[in-house]
Amino acid sequence: MKYYIIAGEASGDLHGSNLIKALKLEDSQANIRCWGGDLMERAGGTLVKHYKEMAFMGFLEVLRNLNAIFKNITYCKDDIEDFNPDVIVFIDYSGFNLRIAKWAKEKGFITNYYISPQIWASREGRIEKIKRDIDAMYVILPFEKAFYEKKHGFPVHFIGHPLIDAISDRDYLAKNEFCKIHDLDANRPIIALLPGSRKQEVQKMLTVMLSVIPSFPEYQFVIAGAPSLEKEFYVPFLKDPNVGFISNKTYDLLSISYAALVTSGTATLETALFKVPQIVCYKAHWLSYQIAKRIITLDYISLVNLIMGKEVIRELIQNDLNTNNLKQELSKILNGPSRSKILDSYTTLREKLGGEGASEKAASLIASQAKK
Repeated sequence: MKYYIIAGEASGDLHGSNLIKALKLEDSQANIRCWGGDLMERAGGTLVKHYKEMAFMGFLEVLRNLNAIFKNITYCKDDIEDFNPDVIVFIDYSGFNLRIAKWAKEKGFITNYYISPQIWASREGRIEKIKRDIDAMYVILPFEKAFYEKKHGFPVHFIGHPLIDAISDRDYLAKNEFCKIHDLDANRPIIALLPGSRKQEVQKMLTVMLSVIPSFPEYQFVIAGAPSLEKEFYVPFLKDPNVGFISNKTYDLLSISYAALVTSGTATLETALFKVPQIVCYKAHWLSYQIAKRIITLDYISLVNLIMGKEVIRELIQNDLNTNNLKQELSKILNGPSRSKILDSYTTLREKLGGEGASEKAASLIASQAKK
């Protein structure tokens, strides 16, 4: 069968790669064409366009790049028609994917959505587009099933979270070996810095994250470089001898970290699954934040707190993200009751996410759709 998969971000590339592996096990004749990244290509997909070419963050940047976005949409439609897949699989990336889905449904293609757009966070009215344009939806967060089925009468499949498999299905280096390879001090505890994957957010986040270093001389801080950015981009942030850098090895870093400062997103959940106490950091352009604040209806921005339905980890957003606040909150999670409370909550979080095998479950359901 022929599968066309569209992901537009680093997290989508990860989940897409595991889905491709599972599809190839489910369907030995699977022919997979995809938009995504290096991981999806290595898993066996024929890469059409890399997500690095589509990484536009925030309202202002989207406006500045509308021409490129519309060109990508046109190119994607033409490529789908040429390939003529048995099923199209959308992975998150709703602004782009829902536009393609509308066109694809009108053309008679089977449309599957793996990892729901976050319409429970903002612009809930998009549910009507999903009902109209999506044949099957596979959700990975426990509260999403009730949101779609009970609130909106749209049946979905809850398959568990694929991060559980992505994290469990690997061997990690011991701290001594990892530190030796990356020129780090194995005798000092590590605070991981996960500043995001786009240049604009990395620049904002790292400036504040690194400002707390003088207050914690007994720790070493290690930046997790994003696969979408070259090391040269990070050089200006590596002047302090207490700052280390690794690239494309975030999971290995988290496996030996004592605490973490994390930009909101999938990384907050990844950090929790590695049982690393964390502080969530987020700061956007002023105008982008003002717009987002008016359309996002959530009490929290981190997946950890959203899934748990309460504040498990501290979120420092916009003006609250400053050196003084970050220093105070980091001190709390390094020692004492706050640290223990977070670690206890992580155990409950994992139970809520369901068991292993999310990618395999999704692949089985998608292959069944394709055969129709």
